[in-house]
Amino acid sequence: MTNIIVALPRLDDAKGLKNVLVRNGFQVAGICTTGAQAVSQADGLNDGIVICSYKLTDMVYSQLLEFLPQGFEMLLMASDRFLSQCAGEGIVCLTMPLKVHELVSTVAMLEEGIDRRKRKARQQPRLRSEKEADAIREAKELLMDRNHMSEEEAHRYLQKCSMDSGTNLGETALMVLSMMKE
Repeated sequence: MTNIIVALPRLDDAKGLKNVLVRNGFQVAGICTTGAQAVSQADGLNDGIVICSYKLTDMVYSQLLEFLPQGFEMLLMASDRFLSQCAGEGIVCLTMPLKVHELVSTVAMLEEGIDRRKRKARQQPRLRSEKEADAIREAKELLMDRNHMSEEEAHRYLQKCSMDSGTNLGETALMVLSMMKE
């Protein structure tokens, strides 16, 4: 589930919007009336959506966008007059007055985009540090020398030890090096 923060200048409006979202299956992490509160709540989360109006009690939407941590999307709700000034800023906009089905489908679209980004990030291979790469190379060379293994066999041995011990390949290589050098 994606975290949603509702930031509107009137608390009653924020509570009402939260109720609409919750009734439609979304998880609302918090509601607030100031940009500072929204930023504070967002800092405690990895990613999510901030639904806000053009102007909060302490800042306008563009300032809030500047202060949001990376990984947060903004859904701006405002009248046509204000939205015409916001075009091209990487913000998803909804025209007031709101239609519930438009709100729900827009939030679902943003949520899907965040989920897609998370999946893509998980699929990226983790880059090894130079220290880890050196340790793996050295451990393979030691296994090849002492145990007469091919490079492929030494690598598979390190991988199996890594999986069995629940550590990453670099840590396993360091453990093998420390045990074999004693």
